Amino acid sequence: MPLHGWEFLIIIVVVLIVFGVGKLPQTLGSLGKGVRSFRKSAAGEEDDEGDNKELLELKSKKEESAKEKDTPGEDKS
Repeated sequence: MPLHGWEFLIIIVVVLIVFGVGKLPQTLGSLGKGVRSFRKSAAGEEDDEGDNKELLELKSKKEESAKEKDTPGEDKS
């Protein structure tokens, strides 16, 4: 049973009401990441190292910026 125009429109309106326009991109992005993760695990691929590397890089950048803010008197030439 395919969705027709009115049925599809009603579904879109309900989704917008539930999630809101601002949260919709974040929600769909999280859903996409979850589906990708599920597909990888179903295929037997366990490649979480790429995600972990990105998280570690972000954490180190935050730590570096925090150190720079802590030492305002030093010359950064």
